[in-house]
Amino acid sequence: MLMKEANAIAGPIGYPSKMPGTSYGISAKNCIVGAKLNKVEGSTCSGCYALKGNYIYPSVKIAHEKREAGLVNPLWVGAMVGMLRSAHKAKKDGSKLPPFHRWHDSGDLQSVDHLTKICEVAAGTPELSHWLPTREVGILAAFIKAGGIVPANLTIRVSATMVDGAATKTWSTTSTVHHNAAPNGHVCPAPKQNNNCGDCRACWSKDVANVSYHKH
Repeated sequence: MLMKEANAIAGPIGYPSKMPGTSYGISAKNCIVGAKLNKVEGSTCSGCYALKGNYIYPSVKIAHEKREAGLVNPLWVGAMVGMLRSAHKAKKDGSKLPPFHRWHDSGDLQSVDHLTKICEVAAGTPELSHWLPTREVGILAAFIKAGGIVPANLTIRVSATMVDGAATKTWSTTSTVHHNAAPNGHVCPAPKQNNNCGDCRACWSKDVANVSYHKH
């Protein structure tokens, strides 16, 4: 599949400046659990960053719409695998992107089928480390109950619902947000390094049980 065709099917891949590798997100307006939490004061979705700032630019909206439309395309998995391999391959000068990919810098899982496809993409790109943050515990539970298998190179982190709240006990890799309470587990270093990941890769590591982000 040509990259032009893949892009037409799945929409463009993102290249975050403050994070290693690539990213891929959809509109936060379509979050299921997140849309409810956004209306709850003190929740980790209240004042959602993905509903303002750069995320409201027309070009970003168009990219989100294109990606969302592609989720039902039977060729989506192949298109994503092709684009990720192309994005991470070595350039003529020998340089290449760090082998890390983040799912949903904006938005969240839409269905069990959506999660199944993400797992297939991860399995199809074993050379990359994938990270998927989610609040859709129900979708994740249904996926596992149906016999779904999470590839070794995909770390799914279930996000806490409330600021200063405890991590869920329903999944082994999680994230929390601290503000007044003491952080739990690995503390995200980004606020102390220009909001940049730097050399930290904790979010992608299954060896890190919980990552605690400072409220921003």
